[in-house]
Amino acid sequence: MSNNLGTGSGGSGSGSYDDKDSVSPLPDFNASRIQLSTVAPAFGIPSSQLRNPALSQQRQPDYLDYDQKGRGIVSTMFTNSGISYMLGVTIGGLYGLKEGLAKTPSSRFKVKLNSVLNHCGRYGSTLGNMMGSTAILYSLYEGLADTYEIDKYTGPIQPPAPLLAGALTGATYYMRAGPRVATLAGAIGMGCVGGTFAVYSLLGIPYGSKGWLFF
Repeated sequence: MSNNLGTGSGGSGSGSYDDKDSVSPLPDFNASRIQLSTVAPAFGIPSSQLRNPALSQQRQPDYLDYDQKGRGIVSTMFTNSGISYMLGVTIGGLYGLKEGLAKTPSSRFKVKLNSVLNHCGRYGSTLGNMMGSTAILYSLYEGLADTYEIDKYTGPIQPPAPLLAGALTGATYYMRAGPRVATLAGAIGMGCVGGTFAVYSLLGIPYGSKGWLFF
């Protein structure tokens, strides 16, 4: 028996085995011919900086305005006034519902419904407008206090912006009633803010965590 395997005369069955993959050249990874101006935006490089490299030395880092609550004065004002108005309308409407049912002049359904609607509209709109307007005043005063950084001048009294905003809001809202009433309203506003802060401190709740007014 012959031990010569694979020595036939066929072309594809010849004994000479040629491994072409072992001698094939590696791909060229040279990136010197790539124009960065065409792919610069993908890497955060503006095309103007590539045309003028001196701009890279003149560019300064961009900083965002830091706000502790993450919102500006206008955004905070709209949020506070909207929530306050909806709460005022809801609370006033529920009180008007009770008053309308209690003071209806007749037991007929149409008369009772008319009485309920009148009382709900009266008390709901009154309380909603009052809470919405006071929320706008509070937001503006607190935003101005934060803008001028009055916390640098109040020492251990921190945070001073909500306290000042509460006092000025009460005084401004009742300004037409005279200086004594305005002063009393300002003291009540400051007391509400200070009392809320004290309760939050006792309960371990971060001050301003609710994102609405001084809550």
